[in-house]
Amino acid sequence: MKTKKIAYLGLLIALAFVFSYIEFLIPVNIGVPGAKLGLANLVVIVALYTLGEKDAFLLSVIRIVLVGFTFANMASMIYSLAGGALSYFAMVIAKKTKLLSMSGVSVIGGVFHNVGQIIVAILVLETTSLIYYLPVLLIAGIISGVVIGILGAMVTKRIGSIVER
Repeated sequence: MKTKKIAYLGLLIALAFVFSYIEFLIPVNIGVPGAKLGLANLVVIVALYTLGEKDAFLLSVIRIVLVGFTFANMASMIYSLAGGALSYFAMVIAKKTKLLSMSGVSVIGGVFHNVGQIIVAILVLETTSLIYYLPVLLIAGIISGVVIGILGAMVTKRIGSIVER
C-alpha cells in the first residue's frame, strides 16, 4: 500500500468510528430493535467507490469490531458483522452490474444489512416470528440507503480519485 492510500484508509476508519459513535448517541425508536440511521455506511460506500472492494471491506470489518468492543457487546457485534458482510457483498455485486447509481447500491446495502441481522436473530433466538420486523426494517433500510447514497455521491464527487487503486 502506498503511504497516501494508508493515510486515507486510516482517516476513513476514524471517520466511520466517529459516525458510529454519533449514531450510538442518537436514539432511533421506530418500534423495531436494531433500526439505525446508517451514518457509518456513508464512509463504507465512499470507500467502495474511491478505494475499491478490498479496502472497503477492511474498513467495514475494522469499524464493526472497534465499535463492538467500544460501544456495544459481543452479541451486537455478531449481528453487525453478519449484516455488514451481507450488505457489503450485495453492494459489490450491485456496483459491478453497473445498473444502479450510488444511491441504488446504497439502498441494496441498507436492505441487505437488515436482512442479515434478521437472519442471525432468527438463528440465535430460534424463532421465525422475528421475520415480522423485516418490513419495517426494509423501509428504514431503503430510506437511509437513499440518503446515504445521495450524500456518498456528493462526497465522492468532491473527493474525486484521491488515491490510486
